[in-house]
Amino acid sequence: MDVPNSTIKLMLFPFSLAGAARRWLKKEPPRSILTWEYLVSKFINEFFPPSRTTNLRNEISNFQQRFDESFHKAWDRYKDLLRACPHHGFTEFHQLDTFYNALNPADQDSLNSAVGGNLLERLKSSDVNSSSSSEIAKLAHAVNQQTSVVTTAMTDILKQFQATPPLASVKAVEEIYVTCSGAHPYY
Repeated sequence: MDVPNSTIKLMLFPFSLAGAARRWLKKEPPRSILTWEYLVSKFINEFFPPSRTTNLRNEISNFQQRFDESFHKAWDRYKDLLRACPHHGFTEFHQLDTFYNALNPADQDSLNSAVGGNLLERLKSSDVNSSSSSEIAKLAHAVNQQTSVVTTAMTDILKQFQATPPLASVKAVEEIYVTCSGAHPYY
C-alpha cells in the first residue's frame, strides 16, 4: 500500500513539537487539519507572522561580515539567520551570493582559491547552464569546507607567529667624540 509522503509527514508532525508549538497544535480542533500544505500554512502564520518574516528576510539579505569576525563565525551566524526563517524562499544561489558578497576581500580570496576560480562566476555559470542544483551544492560544500580550511590556516599562522622568537634587540650606538689635532670635535 502506497501512502503519500504528505500523509506520513502530517501523522508524524505532532511528535516533532515541543513547548508553545505543541500547545498550539493541541488547541486546534480535532480533524481540522487534513493536508500537509494546510498545516504548513497555519504553522507559519502562527509562528512567523508577515512582519517577522519580513524582518528576518531583511536580516538575511543585508548580512555583513563584522570587522573582527572570522570566516567561520560569519558562516555560522549566517546559517543561524537562515534557520531562524526556514521559509525565507531564497534559492541556494541567492544564499551563497549574499554570503560571498558580505565577506571581507581576504575571505573572498580564500573561497575563490578553494573552488579553483571566482566563486560567483562559478555559481553564475552553473545556474545558467544547469537546471540541477548539483553544481551549486558542490560549491556550497566548498564554502563549508573552506570554513575548516580558513580556520586551520589561521590557527597554523597564529601558532607560527607565537613560536617565532622575538626580534633581537638592537643595541644603542654610543656617540664617541674624538678630538683631532684641531680645536673642534668630530663624530
